[in-house]
Amino acid sequence: MTKGYVRTAMLMAALTALLMGVGALIGGSTGVVLALVFAGGMNAFAWWNSDKMVLRMHNARPADTRDGLELQRMVADLARRADMPVPAVFIIETEQPNAFATGRNPENAAVAATTGLLRRLSREEVAGVMAHELAHIRNYDTLIMTITATFAGAISMLANFALFFGGRRDNPLGIIGLLAMMILAPLAAALVQMAISRSREYEADRIGAEICGNPHWLADALERIQAFAARIDNNVAERNPATAHMFIINPLHAHRHDALFSTHPATENRVAALRAMAGQARPDPRAQRRTSGGPWG
Repeated sequence: MTKGYVRTAMLMAALTALLMGVGALIGGSTGVVLALVFAGGMNAFAWWNSDKMVLRMHNARPADTRDGLELQRMVADLARRADMPVPAVFIIETEQPNAFATGRNPENAAVAATTGLLRRLSREEVAGVMAHELAHIRNYDTLIMTITATFAGAISMLANFALFFGGRRDNPLGIIGLLAMMILAPLAAALVQMAISRSREYEADRIGAEICGNPHWLADALERIQAFAARIDNNVAERNPATAHMFIINPLHAHRHDALFSTHPATENRVAALRAMAGQARPDPRAQRRTSGGPWG
């Protein structure tokens, strides 16, 4: 667990350094300060509004239907097991099985599941998915990813500003170096953001398996969601690719193997880690595998 957080901290430090470097090339020490203030303002806005914006973007509705009430009860039970506040529960109307969590902290958080997830997965598999999303909330991953996405966006905006209006002509890299930095900085920021996202997924898988009590539930769910997501479009997600990292499985038909531009680790790697975890852990008497075997609704 500590190794995962250390890696995340190092990647976030690299993202901050990149932001400061772009600011310095634009305006020297004054540019550094302005870049930090700019990123801070964007983060403050995202901290308060990102959850509402994302839920609205995906047309999420409160889980107040029959299947939604069952989902609410499940999430409440898992939250009690995780010793954390119960998040708000939403449902997204789309055939692709998937889910995500959002919110600035455990006291102000929400989880969202698609209708495809509830229709196509068993109760145990849905429980594994919801436990994974609760792990993201408990680990403050939702806040971490909001910050990294905002920093990456700020770097891209500053780089575009410099390309259009020019940076410091006396910078140590020269004009060619300045142009290269302005082009490569957004790419580097995106790569760091994706690396952070991938590292947080492994940690959420591990803790999510502990919350639901059976790693096989989550492993089975990941395999089934990946199979469905590869052939069922999520049109809203396709129109808003910046939110892809939030989902438990990439909704944009990501490559099967770990890739440079992938926001998620390879599903087979995640499943293998969960299967190994199940082999090492003593079985939880409250979490027998596949008790119902049927679909959610």
